[in-house]
Amino acid sequence: MFKILVVEDDKELNHSVCSFLNQSGYEATGCLGAEEAFDAMYEAVFDLIISDIMMPDIDGFEFVKSVRELNEDIPILFMTARDDFTAKQRGYRVGVDDYMVKPIDLDELFLRIGALLRRAKIASSRKLEVGAFVMDADEHTAYWQGEEIALTNREFSLLYKLLSYPKKTFTRSQLMDEFWDADTASGPRTVDVYMTKLRGKLADCDSFEIVTVHGLGYKAVLK
Repeated sequence: MFKILVVEDDKELNHSVCSFLNQSGYEATGCLGAEEAFDAMYEAVFDLIISDIMMPDIDGFEFVKSVRELNEDIPILFMTARDDFTAKQRGYRVGVDDYMVKPIDLDELFLRIGALLRRAKIASSRKLEVGAFVMDADEHTAYWQGEEIALTNREFSLLYKLLSYPKKTFTRSQLMDEFWDADTASGPRTVDVYMTKLRGKLADCDSFEIVTVHGLGYKAVLK
C-alpha cells in the first residue's frame, strides 16, 4: 500500500483528503505544517507528498526545497489556492511535479496521484538504487552487484530507512521507536548490534557506508 503525506494547515480539508485517500486504497498521513511533516518523514518512508503553499512558519516552497535535498525522486503535488503563473513557475522550479488549484476535485486528485506514481515508476516497483546496490521494498530483497544479500526484515527496514535519507542522522531512539515494539525489553544499544550485523553483511559494498555519529546514532553516507 502506497503511503501519502498530506501537508495542509486547513484541518477540515486535510481530514477530507486523508479520508478520501484512505478509502481509495492509499495510506494517508495528515500534517498541519512543514515541521510536523518533517517529523513524519523521519518516522516513515512515503511514496508521494501533497502540500499546500500558504502555510504558517515554513511555506510550501521552502518545504519542497528542503524535501528535495533529502529525496530527489519522491513525487510532490501542490494543492493550493494560488492560481497565478508566478506561483506555478516557482513551484516547478523548486521541484514540484504537479499543481492543483483549490477547490480540489477529489476524483481528479486520485487520477493525478496514480499518474505521478506511474511516472516515478513506483507503481510497478519500489526500488532504491545506490551504485551497484539495489533494494526492492516490495520484495524485501537486497542485491550487491547482482548477488542477493540475506537480510532479516528488521535489518532490511533499518537499512532502507538510512539509504532513503542519505546524510540524515537518525538517533538510536528514533530507530527503536519505529522498528521495535513499544513494549520491547531491548534498549537503544540494540540498534548498535544490528548496525554491526549490517556492516558485516555489507563489507564488500563500496557504494555507501553506515557511519556512527558519536553520541547520537547512525547515518548512511554515499560514496
